[in-house]
Amino acid sequence: MNGDGSASPPWGPADPVPDLADTQAIPGLGSIPGPNGARDPGADGAGPEGGAESTDDPAADAKGGNSRRSGKRRRSFWRELPVLVVVALVLALLIKSFAIQAFFIPSASMENTLEINDRVLINKIVYHLRPIHRGDIIVFDGSGSWDFDTPPASSNIFSKAGDELKGLVGISQDPNIYIKRVIGLPGDHVACCNAAGQVTVNGVPLSESSYLYPGNQPSAQKFSITVPAGRLWVMGDNRRVSYDSRGHMGDPGGGTIPESAVLGRAFVIIWPPSRWGFLNIPATFEQPKLNASNAAGGNAAAGGSTAALEAALDTGSPVRPATSPLPLALGFVGAVPITWLQRKARRRLKSRRERRS
Repeated sequence: MNGDGSASPPWGPADPVPDLADTQAIPGLGSIPGPNGARDPGADGAGPEGGAESTDDPAADAKGGNSRRSGKRRRSFWRELPVLVVVALVLALLIKSFAIQAFFIPSASMENTLEINDRVLINKIVYHLRPIHRGDIIVFDGSGSWDFDTPPASSNIFSKAGDELKGLVGISQDPNIYIKRVIGLPGDHVACCNAAGQVTVNGVPLSESSYLYPGNQPSAQKFSITVPAGRLWVMGDNRRVSYDSRGHMGDPGGGTIPESAVLGRAFVIIWPPSRWGFLNIPATFEQPKLNASNAAGGNAAAGGSTAALEAALDTGSPVRPATSPLPLALGFVGAVPITWLQRKARRRLKSRRERRS
């Protein structure tokens, strides 16, 4: 101590006073403030040894961070987009093949229920849940029952996939696909006409005025047939021009079609908007007596001229697969959560690998 009782500094008068700028930061506590309150630029993780460099402008730092995150999101989006498209296409093909498909109506054989240029959707699942009903409007493949000269479809899986893709965008045209109304089920006795000029099923007359084309009679051609097992008797709603089961009575099956040829039930008109509506079963097919068996009749035509009928009928123009955004839209709706889940699973797997390493 000095003589005046004050403590002397630990350095001699000639020793220089340490500069505060040369002080070292204590790890975890930051640096000792320098003159004017400045801190060591290398402390607290800043600078070359502390990690990311910082600018004097906080707004610029935030902008740079947002830009990097935005860039990562854009790159991630473009990486995920091909996966999303592929998943959506696969789902759309599955929906079109097994659930819902659109068709275009090119002829007048189902007027006025279905008009030329109408687009309808068919339900391909319904007949896995319930049997075919009388009065259903069905789309079916006429190959082997009405169209015998058509070469069989290719069994090549790639050819089938190509056809499905073309059908997805509505550019395929299968000439063997038809749309008609189911009148008789397996075992039914279907005949025309009774004393009132009506078509009868199991002896029960059908009141068809609600769906027949105005001015049409139920049939100008007389017929009487018992529908064989596993087959259907079908007719168009515009009887005067519809080339239906009546025009194929000379074919094997007596004009009937196999149930296995049915692709699905037409249940709604989707285009044009002015024609939108559901295709319900007419009330006349709900008569309980229709289910009563009738042993009368036989598996043969009863009078009339098939040639005369064919002369009055149209060319039997088939329906055509139509463009519909529904399968693709449903495909993308289903693809989004699937893609998100696989992305999340991939991130979890990556995180686990990093923890192990």
